[in-house]
Amino acid sequence: MNNISVGSWITLNNTSVAEIMADAGFDWLCIDIEHSSIDYSEVQNLIMAIQGKGLKAFVRVGENNLRIIKRVLDAGADGIIIPSINSVNMAINAIQYIKYPPIGKRGVGLSRAQSYGFDFDNYYNIKAKNIKIIVQIEHIDAINDLDKILQLDGIDGTFIGPYDLSGSLGVPGEFDNVLVKSALEKYEKITKNYDKLIGYHVVQPNYELVIDKINKGYNFIAFGFDAIFLGTIIRNQLNKIKK
Repeated sequence: MNNISVGSWITLNNTSVAEIMADAGFDWLCIDIEHSSIDYSEVQNLIMAIQGKGLKAFVRVGENNLRIIKRVLDAGADGIIIPSINSVNMAINAIQYIKYPPIGKRGVGLSRAQSYGFDFDNYYNIKAKNIKIIVQIEHIDAINDLDKILQLDGIDGTFIGPYDLSGSLGVPGEFDNVLVKSALEKYEKITKNYDKLIGYHVVQPNYELVIDKINKGYNFIAFGFDAIFLGTIIRNQLNKIKK
């Protein structure tokens, strides 16, 4: 997969912020409900704002949970990013939570995604089958099970979580540690054998870090997030004034 897709993270419950970021030129935006205070009704409003600008709206859920995933999907999410998928069995569960029967066990609801019941057949037969499933690889157990995870038909890609990965190795935040480097190298080597999305979150708003990840083969890159873009430009300009 040669196409490079660059998106960003939404952590603030503000539809205007989501629209501003959508207009900036990202390929997609992901609403984070794992590490933010954004709630379900707010998720739907943010999805509407993002999709209204012609972008795909992903949601990073809080856990691999049928109820959480079902509600986010019924709000109209185009893709789900699921944290802490540490085994092939957890990945299989994720697929089943997202897919309708007979493949999965997603319950039928008539909400925004299905046009409140007036377009269910189209959603079931087309839209639901194109929902992207991205699993986060954040533990050494996941690295060791990575080939099996990527062989699953329902998995569209993975997203590496370096900090939690380092924690699972007993060296949290020590990215230069040989154990962490070895695990990341294994992740990159294995993922390149599959025609699937290879994800990384470049948190700092520095484009050179994105280019570095592209050169390493990543093709599904989250660049910064709303709060850090806002805070960085404020601090940068204020510091220049004060000097």
